[in-house]
Amino acid sequence: VGVVAAGVAKAKAEHILVSGHDGGTGASSWTGVKHAGLPWELGLAETHQTLVLNDLRGKVVLQTDGNMRTGRDVVIAAMLGAEEYGFSTAPLIALGCTMMRKCHLNTCPVGIATQDPYLRAKFAGAPEHVINYFFMMAEDIRGHMASLGFTNMKDMVGRADLLSFDHTKVTPKMAHLDLSPLLTPAWRMRNGVAVCNDPKQKQNFELEKRLEHRLLKEVKSSIQTQQPVRIRKRIGNLDRVVGATISHHIAKRW
Repeated sequence: VGVVAAGVAKAKAEHILVSGHDGGTGASSWTGVKHAGLPWELGLAETHQTLVLNDLRGKVVLQTDGNMRTGRDVVIAAMLGAEEYGFSTAPLIALGCTMMRKCHLNTCPVGIATQDPYLRAKFAGAPEHVINYFFMMAEDIRGHMASLGFTNMKDMVGRADLLSFDHTKVTPKMAHLDLSPLLTPAWRMRNGVAVCNDPKQKQNFELEKRLEHRLLKEVKSSIQTQQPVRIRKRIGNLDRVVGATISHHIAKRW
């Protein structure tokens, strides 16, 4: 996954999401729930290290998700290299989700994943439930940060050197695994490069070379005056979503 992340970063990606196999409401095949995927910790650590080694980390924002529920999960994710953290299952449970694995059947008994008016009437969630959950989350994160001596989240990003393994929980099978590369700080692998998103290293998309950028100059007066205009241009495979930017300017003006 680290190689893939480096590739999309070179292709001008600004946001990379590493999702783990945990989480979700279980509305998928049982074999998939039990046997598919890997923990987000593995993918996140490798992705962060690979991006730092290739001096690409400052160009992207790294996000992770996968059954995050507590402030401890967020702090560990930050130390492994993430700057953003996704939550879905826990806020859904705060709204009343009972994880009945019926999201795709339109028969959700608590009225969340359904369009049936009778079932939707049973929905008892409120925005305050999710707000309270995230306030609790923020307090938990602040407590962990204070115990570690951090005053802001950015300082924690990539500080894998502050993590350690709990050897009291090692089983006979785990004894043969060497997971120490997970906790190797990326900043020790290559000094002098960014280890988190750097606003000074924004991706250059060369928008001035896009066909639509040139078209916009020709239709700008027509957008203001609402006069029809006809333009003939050659469009190639590299000219994606032609018309989207012009549509934005029309909607913004009118």
